[in-house]
Amino acid sequence: MLKEAIDFSKLDIKHGWELAPGAGPGIEMKMLSGSLDEINKNGVRTRLIRFKPGAFNTEIFVHDYWEEVYMIKGSITLGNEIIGKSTTSSPAYACRPPGTNHGPFRSDEGCLFLEIQYYNNN
Repeated sequence: MLKEAIDFSKLDIKHGWELAPGAGPGIEMKMLSGSLDEINKNGVRTRLIRFKPGAFNTEIFVHDYWEEVYMIKGSITLGNEIIGKSTTSSPAYACRPPGTNHGPFRSDEGCLFLEIQYYNNN
């Protein structure tokens, strides 16, 4: 089983946030379900990602698992002056297969994402 069943319940959007590992200051996550084991290359996790207004990172990310992202509100800028940049406003969706480069990111107004990350070990 990939995840346990969770019935509809009120989601506390104000509490339970923590810094997203490696993402930069002002970029937080709230785990909703599942877990992703990057050592054994299995699992699936669903989480919210929140950029506070003005939050940014300077890294380009690449990972060996699938990532699907739905931007619920706000906007985000991908890239920088060196590699070029583009801004996308919500609602928006991205699907990143393993090995896809993405980043750096900046959100001047802040944004909120639903993110699903998983290994496809079929």
